[in-house]
Amino acid sequence: MRRENKWPASRIAFELHKDKTPVVRRTITRLLAQLGLNHRKFIDPNGENNREPQKINAERPGHMVHIDVKKAGRIPEGGGWRVHGKGSAEDKAVARTKTRGAKTGYVFLHSAIDGYSRLAYTEALPDEKAVTAIAFLDRARTWFAAHGITQIERIVTDNGSCYRAHAFADAIGGSRHQRITPYTPRHNGKVERYNRILAEEFLYARIWHSEAERVDALEAWNLCNNYHRPHSAHSGQPPASATPSRVNNVLASYS
Repeated sequence: MRRENKWPASRIAFELHKDKTPVVRRTITRLLAQLGLNHRKFIDPNGENNREPQKINAERPGHMVHIDVKKAGRIPEGGGWRVHGKGSAEDKAVARTKTRGAKTGYVFLHSAIDGYSRLAYTEALPDEKAVTAIAFLDRARTWFAAHGITQIERIVTDNGSCYRAHAFADAIGGSRHQRITPYTPRHNGKVERYNRILAEEFLYARIWHSEAERVDALEAWNLCNNYHRPHSAHSGQPPASATPSRVNNVLASYS
């Protein structure tokens, strides 16, 4: 069953139960590991019989805009353990406030990225409620329109509660709302990859002494990422170079 049909342990257990030979899934998993068949790559090392992955490619600016929310811990005033070190007096003071119930909380980074140009817009907001996501979508539309992307054909999101709300569906307007398959973030891969870049090159790239300091720097990050940071999708050119308006008159220094 495993070699011919490439069935997982749960499917094999189901078929054996139908044939009046009940075997628990855990036992089948252990046996497959002993036989060296627990991973798909062991069955077909060359991948000859694997399905060919389908790429999600936007054909023009505004064809697909990917939206997601990334949650990041707030930075306490004066900086967190990255500034003072773990086990420091300041770090212990923050820990004591947590035990008393006064948690620092989170900041929610709402991002929208155009699948064709990779032009991205990010805001730091206090929550991920539907009303917040709708207001962000309206501002993102205005921001994209300023770059020549006046029509958004499809909006791709995950299945978060804010995106399942009826109010959000009404706010979509004439755009098509496409929610990805649950638990498959790769279907929204462009914004997920952008979230990783955001974390590596902005959120944790330097020492921040307060949340306000990091939020203020977010605008500079938006400018740098869109107008100056090279992108492999555009042969080393920044995302703004692929927009209809081709904005390129932004200063390279923001200090």
